[in-house]
Amino acid sequence: MKQNDFNQGVRWVKTSIVLGLLTLLPLSANAQKQWTLADCINYAIENNITLRQARLKQYGATETRKQSAAALFPTLSASTNQSVGYRPWQNAGTATVSNGTVSTSANKSYYNGSYSVSAQWTVWNGWQNVNQLKKNRLSEEQAGLTADETANSIQEKIAQLYVKILYMTEAIEVHRQSLETSKKNEERGRQMVDVGKMSKADLAQLTAQRSTDEYNIVEAESNLADSKLQLKQLLEITSTDAFEIAVPNATDEQALAPIPSLAEVYETALELRPEIRNSKLGIESSELQLKIARAGWLPTVSMTGGLGTSTNSMSQNGWGSQVKTNFDASAGVSVSIPIVDGRKARTAVNSARIAMEEAQLELQDREKQLYSTLEGFWLDAQNNQQKFRTSLTTVESEQASYNLLSEQFQLGLKNIVELMTGKDKLLQAQQNKLQSKYITILAMQLLKFYQGYEMSL
Repeated sequence: MKQNDFNQGVRWVKTSIVLGLLTLLPLSANAQKQWTLADCINYAIENNITLRQARLKQYGATETRKQSAAALFPTLSASTNQSVGYRPWQNAGTATVSNGTVSTSANKSYYNGSYSVSAQWTVWNGWQNVNQLKKNRLSEEQAGLTADETANSIQEKIAQLYVKILYMTEAIEVHRQSLETSKKNEERGRQMVDVGKMSKADLAQLTAQRSTDEYNIVEAESNLADSKLQLKQLLEITSTDAFEIAVPNATDEQALAPIPSLAEVYETALELRPEIRNSKLGIESSELQLKIARAGWLPTVSMTGGLGTSTNSMSQNGWGSQVKTNFDASAGVSVSIPIVDGRKARTAVNSARIAMEEAQLELQDREKQLYSTLEGFWLDAQNNQQKFRTSLTTVESEQASYNLLSEQFQLGLKNIVELMTGKDKLLQAQQNKLQSKYITILAMQLLKFYQGYEMSL
């Protein structure tokens, strides 16, 4: 083989390897998960520690409810006792009585056995057990609603961080565009200095503006990384892998969509929000607790029953005969009437009444808080939507003004101060547009969420 052919073969192999690696690079980049808002919410619902703790409390409430339901039925228990005795001074012919059986055996060591089954049933206790079961059912439902409250709170925090990340991502692009403009102005300034149309002092101002834009990008990227870290921590993600979110195309139409009326959102939220339903159940629970407390003044009726037998080794009868002979059965009814209870019932009744008033005040407070929260979202949507409409025109106007200033500056008709001022105004208008746009989108999403819709971007 000639040397040239060999060298060509080597170059072909190297080229193939490089091309193969280049084709793998996009696959590696695409392998990085891009978290959507729905992904973040679903992951948090499954993994957030606070929410999982709330779910465990709900399971505990379920067990308590099951126990109170079982308390309505009789209890049944069986017992046995086996014992060995020793009488060192037992005389022959001495009669002894054990478990109702007369024994004349002279054995100094003996063995006793007893067997019993007993049942107990609270027939009536002023309906305390029935009302306690109803109360525990409400507590179980309240525990579930508390978990729902936690889930809603987590979803709101995720949405706020997610939209904040979207805003920062787009704001960084605006800063980068501003930096590119600053670089062009700086380069143009150097050219003008070279031909004597600009002083080095003015060029230094352009350089300073370019440096400021670079600093703004670094600061914005740092804030973006911090927000991503907060979202990652909220999701309980401890992996060291890079965390990136999918950036949807948030259109101007989303920010300009109709805003639902505050009254409509509030009325719907009163019916759907778990914190309001939880407070209403709290009032029902306090009413049942008052009934339970009042039952402390009433009698308690219980029924008991039992079966039993016994055996003894000193008896001349066999084990089976003793079991049959010593078998007994009993049944009874007991009535307990409270007369002087040290003011326990009175205190319980008064405490239940206080708890009922507290539950009613809690409902009023939560309704007020709900309205205040919704009003804040609604005002954010209204005010920022108006700002966004205005900013659309402002950005166009500032962009046109800056383009004209830039042309006049290159012709020497405008000075450096006017150019920098125009650029700052354009950047501020762009930032105001982004801020009002994303605040509007977030507020509208939260209003829909309080109406029972899922949040989506």
